[in-house]
Amino acid sequence: MKLHQTCDGVKRRDLLKIGSLSIGGLTLAGYNRLASAGQVAPGFAKRAIFIELPGGPSHMDTFDLKPDAPDTHRGAFKPIQTNIPGIQISEHLPKLAGCMDKFTILRGVSHTLAAHRLGQEYVNTGSKPIPALEFPSYGSVLSKERPADHDIPSSVAVPRAGHGAGFLGIRYSSLETKSQPSFGNPYSVRGISLPGGIGVDEVKRRQSLLQKLDRRFTELEKNDQLLEGLDQFGEQAYSMITSERARTAFDISREPESFAKQFGEESFGQSCLLALRLVESGVRFVTVQLGGWDTHTDNFTKLKDNQLPKLDAGLSGLLNGLDQRGLLESTAVFVTGEFGRTPKINSRSAEGGRDHYPRCMFMLMAGGGIRGGRVVGESDDTASGPRHDGISPDDVAASFYHNLGIDPTLEFQSSTGRPITLVRDGSVINELFS
Repeated sequence: MKLHQTCDGVKRRDLLKIGSLSIGGLTLAGYNRLASAGQVAPGFAKRAIFIELPGGPSHMDTFDLKPDAPDTHRGAFKPIQTNIPGIQISEHLPKLAGCMDKFTILRGVSHTLAAHRLGQEYVNTGSKPIPALEFPSYGSVLSKERPADHDIPSSVAVPRAGHGAGFLGIRYSSLETKSQPSFGNPYSVRGISLPGGIGVDEVKRRQSLLQKLDRRFTELEKNDQLLEGLDQFGEQAYSMITSERARTAFDISREPESFAKQFGEESFGQSCLLALRLVESGVRFVTVQLGGWDTHTDNFTKLKDNQLPKLDAGLSGLLNGLDQRGLLESTAVFVTGEFGRTPKINSRSAEGGRDHYPRCMFMLMAGGGIRGGRVVGESDDTASGPRHDGISPDDVAASFYHNLGIDPTLEFQSSTGRPITLVRDGSVINELFS
């Protein structure tokens, strides 16, 4: 799988940190040893899919085109009508234009963090980063507040999570697949799919042997909470490995070709198909990444030939597929990059590019209590900033949590006993739910 490196020289995998331990080091057993939580009352949606677009996609070439802007700004792409009268998006997103009724565009989203890492942390948590504290990702919060059943993970990241569990602790981290599925092929995740031809009976035999050995250390375990925890979550890992439900959920080859082909044959689209299967099987939160949006040079060629066709097929397949399976009303979908890109085209290459620009960007939301076929917020004539009051990532986070039945003003406590509000500065965008 190709790793996308942003212009500041930091690879996505290097941004993942929870204290001193990277999520990337978690095995399935390690993940399960560190994952248990309580339950809250459900809201509009019971589960969520978070589509992260690392690198920062251009809003002016995707969902907020300005065809009447000066030629120094407007770019090479033309707007096309969607299936909702009056709403236009890029000509290179025809499939999404055809299902505009299933999602809402947020325009004029604005913040001030122009560095990849800080912007990613902001949009992954809904709280502006501060040096003294690391806020938890959406998936970690949902894992804590609404855990999945014992034999299936609460949160899965395909292929990696953009942010960790922060002050909630590594027990609420996502299970990372470390790879992406491919069209028409069985998909396996190390630790869930059994390697080397090992059968479930062999796993059970080995587990029985381990249990016999564990009895020899009973007295020691009584005096060591960590060892007790290792035993508890080791048993949960065993439950997942031997669970037909968990292994089946990851096998996208079980989908009929007629259903799978609407997601396209690229890895991103097949990852969206996997996300659908996972939430259908009981996983509470799935993160899917599509990197490659850091288009300082050759912006239009990169978008037209690579990024936009992948996004168009995968995301439209996800929205249509959720609707076809009767899951859209109970699954919140949130799509975002860390910022937009400069309205004015630079001269770094022959065709030009766009640079980092947090003052104006787009986000997409769908599912649960969010009514599709709408645009919320507005940018000015050159998409240089919000036309009126801007929408902050905090506001979108508060709305996302609200859509999942989680109070965005919920208070947690840090390991030192410090009370911390889930979303410090955001307010629910009521227009999304009216």
